[in-house]
Amino acid sequence: MRRDQLEHAIRAACDVADDTEVIVFGSQAILGTHPEPPYALTVSIEVDMQPKNRPSAVDAVDGALGEMSLFHRTHGFYVHGLSIEAARLPAGWEQRTVAVTDAVQTQGNIGYCIEVHDLAASKLAAFRDKDREFVTVLLAERLIAPEVLLERIAMMSVEDELSRRMSRWVRIVTEDLGVPEDCE
Repeated sequence: MRRDQLEHAIRAACDVADDTEVIVFGSQAILGTHPEPPYALTVSIEVDMQPKNRPSAVDAVDGALGEMSLFHRTHGFYVHGLSIEAARLPAGWEQRTVAVTDAVQTQGNIGYCIEVHDLAASKLAAFRDKDREFVTVLLAERLIAPEVLLERIAMMSVEDELSRRMSRWVRIVTEDLGVPEDCE
């Protein structure tokens, strides 16, 4: 997915939801913080969104713009209408979102993208192979600072064992990649 496609998705989701704001989470939220990230971070054709002011409209968004919809078949990407509660995020994530808006592309609507360190922490909480690969690219490309990521992990309401596993993973991968803890 490209930034212009994200902007199109924001506009379309807002239209369907009769809202002017959406929350963008999942991997394609990267396009908020980094409009032109490495290709490996943009391979997904799905963007997770929740209407901000009308969260009950997630099903309408998913039905109109979701997988196998006319929107998907026409544009080659789709919007997964999903509650933000499906994501595990660090405390205070709402204050760190990155607004994506444009008078033309989003028609003034706003997509609040999860900030990249919060996104990385959320990915690690899922701890699937694809999520760890995503965070590895973020670290290798120095798009996130390991020390900030570790701080965000500490701000999550997750089981102690998962928190330790996530933190341990960050330290090992950072060392393997030769990334300084305070890079970015």
